[in-house]
Amino acid sequence: MNVPEWLAGRARNASDIGLAVVFAAVLAFWAYRIADSWGGGYWQFGCAAGAVVCLIALLRRRERAWAAIAGLAVAAVAIPAALFGGLPAEPGPAIALGLSVLVGSAVRTLPVRSAGAVAAGGLAVVAASLFSARTLAFGVPAVTMLNGAGWLAAVAAGLAPRLLAARRRAAADKVRRDERLALARELHDVVAHHVTGIVLQAQAAQLVARKRPEQVDASLAGIEVAGSEALAAMRRVVGLLRDERLGAGGADPATYSPERLEDLVERFGGDGRTVRLRLPGDEAATWPPEVASTVYRVVRESLTNIARHAPQARTVTVGVTRERDAVTVEVTDDAPRPSARSPRHRGYGLVGMRERLEALGGTLRAGPREDAGWAVCATLPVPARERR
Repeated sequence: MNVPEWLAGRARNASDIGLAVVFAAVLAFWAYRIADSWGGGYWQFGCAAGAVVCLIALLRRRERAWAAIAGLAVAAVAIPAALFGGLPAEPGPAIALGLSVLVGSAVRTLPVRSAGAVAAGGLAVVAASLFSARTLAFGVPAVTMLNGAGWLAAVAAGLAPRLLAARRRAAADKVRRDERLALARELHDVVAHHVTGIVLQAQAAQLVARKRPEQVDASLAGIEVAGSEALAAMRRVVGLLRDERLGAGGADPATYSPERLEDLVERFGGDGRTVRLRLPGDEAATWPPEVASTVYRVVRESLTNIARHAPQARTVTVGVTRERDAVTVEVTDDAPRPSARSPRHRGYGLVGMRERLEALGGTLRAGPREDAGWAVCATLPVPARERR
């Protein structure tokens, strides 16, 4: 079971139940007011129409566009029916509230044209309410003021999260551009690394050809292998550059060395925080540049997240291990679990790490530990030629 999705579903159900209670209260209140002031059965039509719109609003999640159209249609029919039937002015409070929910939901989630059309339809209902009004309040009918206020609140409530989502998408696009630039620099380093090796082997082959001609075939075979490795490495990095879903950026070192990670961890320590670092042996120098830079990236991003979201952590463990054909990076902390009101938010860095690892055939797991703190575990395969 996906816990976040389950919690989100429970929250949606709770909000719908609360909304249904509010709808029922408004319907009952308005029926009482109409019966008290108009008498007889004048309340029945308005409450029936309001109940239909409220029911449509509760079912809006199935098809938001058609739900909004149906609610607006009911309101459009209720206005002339009330006018020619000698009934209280429509749309009443229940219809106004239901339409507010439908319009706000449509503005928030539908495509721009559809959202604009629904908002325009809601404004048309507000304007049409002028024709069924019988009482004035400061020159504007009370029913029009009620529906106008509901329409404005709906548009504002739907537009605010929509604009916020647009800003987040713009930020994510910027992050992707930064990541591609960083990978372009990394591609340059990868190419330089492998081409330098090919040049050296070619120079050695020239010397061998003059002194030991029988060993030329072995030298040429070595050049061929080096060229194949260079092409494979470039394909992997270019694949990352072509991936449109990449996240957080920042230039990473293209070559691995324990000193780089030790310097990173040393800069992170302090302020009463203890950081333990476990590194593999000298074999790490044989990892491809894209693997080495990804290892550094995972450690850096994990430590950055701890500094931002878990400043209470006092012990942080960074472990880099090699198990046969894969490298595992694990970063854990002992920060107390956040309260329900202040959960640890996932930024673009974690998304970028996951996409980068998956593009290289790896995996990423991040989440709270059983006792306390947070854990990030990344597994990255080492290409077959590098498994020695």
